[in-house]
Amino acid sequence: MEPGEPQEPQEPREPGPGAETAAAPVWEEAKIFYDNLAPKKKPKSPKPQNAVTIAVSSRALFRMDEEQRIYTEQGVEEYVRYQLEHENEPFSPGPAFPFVKALEAVNRRLRELYPDSEDVFDIVLMTNNHAQVGVRLINSINHYGIAAATIFSPSRDVVVSQSQLRVAFDGDAVLFSDESERIVKAHGLDRFFEHEKAHENKPLAQGPLKGFLEALGRLQKKFYSKGLRLECPIRTYLVTARSAASSGARALKTLRSWGLETDEALFLAGAPKGPLLEKIRPHIFFDDQMFHVAGAQEMGTVAAHVPYGVAQTPRRTAPAKQAPSAQ
Repeated sequence: MEPGEPQEPQEPREPGPGAETAAAPVWEEAKIFYDNLAPKKKPKSPKPQNAVTIAVSSRALFRMDEEQRIYTEQGVEEYVRYQLEHENEPFSPGPAFPFVKALEAVNRRLRELYPDSEDVFDIVLMTNNHAQVGVRLINSINHYGIAAATIFSPSRDVVVSQSQLRVAFDGDAVLFSDESERIVKAHGLDRFFEHEKAHENKPLAQGPLKGFLEALGRLQKKFYSKGLRLECPIRTYLVTARSAASSGARALKTLRSWGLETDEALFLAGAPKGPLLEKIRPHIFFDDQMFHVAGAQEMGTVAAHVPYGVAQTPRRTAPAKQAPSAQ
């Protein structure tokens, strides 16, 4: 038959012997191909009442120094224009990036052990950026696959674990109330030591971060129940200026009375916290005193200030030394 010549219609033929067998691999191959095109099942978003919610800012997760310079020097219009032009370029990781990566690593392990559980970390992005900048933030989140957190930036970068979440807490006015710290401020250390010894068996009232330690402990126990205490991807630290000999017992007994514990309790007896934090390398350290936050930052630790307790009371200066504008 010449090219282009009409083809005679042919009667349909029954498949020959072996045709069904030959077609089976082709069908299976096609099925696998189309199955791979279907969207994979993603973990469902946890309900807020079941999850441990971490709310954090974009400027802590991502480095936005150049963008901030443009905003400061050239104004909001140029800032928005720059962001739109670069919205397909992911931001570089910022100081909070390893912390959030560690949270995601814990979530992965939890979902491997408890596929249907909603008892995980729910990480929320908080930003006051212009709405037009949202596309670049979303693109950056999708690029790295994580959300973000609001944290103080350290003075230098240090390498921290991406597979084990490490969280360090101060004691008084962070895990505990500031009742003992008030005695130090009002009456000095000697009176403080006497008070703590006399009240050693009386639990301290809870502080603002007690609930977070409680949530971390709840997640740790999910690993312990699977025989993974030594391999648990969450590790907690109490890092306090208290002395182990004179005032440490009350802190530990308070945690015990709450049914809580930390993996390590470090009593520094007034020594700087920064060098020790450099050794344990937590992803985040909570303290109520900016002096300790600054010391942690100098050693490369991501630190968070807890605005609670007597340490937040401004110091009074003598009237003769006050500047007129301070009135």
